[in-house]
Amino acid sequence: MKKLPFLKRTMLVLSSFILLSAAPAPPYSCQLGLLKYNGGGDWYANLETSLPNLIKFSNDNLKTTINPEQAIVDAGSAELINYPFIHMTGHGNVVFSSEEAENLRNYLMGGGFLHISDNYGMDKFIRSQLKKIFPELDLVELPFDHPIYHQKFDFPNGLPKIHEHDKGAPKGFGLIYNGRVVCFYDFECDLGDGWESSEIHNDSEETRTKALKMGANLISYAFTGFDKNKVAK
Repeated sequence: MKKLPFLKRTMLVLSSFILLSAAPAPPYSCQLGLLKYNGGGDWYANLETSLPNLIKFSNDNLKTTINPEQAIVDAGSAELINYPFIHMTGHGNVVFSSEEAENLRNYLMGGGFLHISDNYGMDKFIRSQLKKIFPELDLVELPFDHPIYHQKFDFPNGLPKIHEHDKGAPKGFGLIYNGRVVCFYDFECDLGDGWESSEIHNDSEETRTKALKMGANLISYAFTGFDKNKVAK
């Protein structure tokens, strides 16, 4: 078979590369957000790998089509409505302004879902801030038979223990609005750390897998209630 001249072969390769580069991105169904908040707490604590790893695990195991890149969204941003699942973590202080609290309230009432993972040190701050969002609601510990523990993966004993804080049992709390958990708060558990890449905390593969499975359950549960049109109203 006659070979193409070098210049023609080069042009053909370059043309193919350009066509591939111009190909449309996969049709991602949605994107997840990492909440940026004020108060001095380290909202960026698990920025690099935590949520991206959970997204990959969910796409692989739940067959979701979530954009692999997380978004970073401010508590007061109108962009909240674009994300069915918002993750929040940190070790320190959290402060929501009245406008941010109202924005988060509208988002959650409309079907959005907020997951808060206490990275150790957030608890004494976050509870009062959640009261700004829903003064009429209290955080309640969810029973082990709650659907959030029995989605794709079964957790008959509730949250898995990922990292040790104060030698307490892991607890999952929820804010329940109209019969639906709109905010899930993991305490003495540290799910967000468990999603991070293995070299960061040197967690065992078994521990990381438990954390990712529980995170996938949260995503599965969250996706059943999100309605962007309701949030926008």
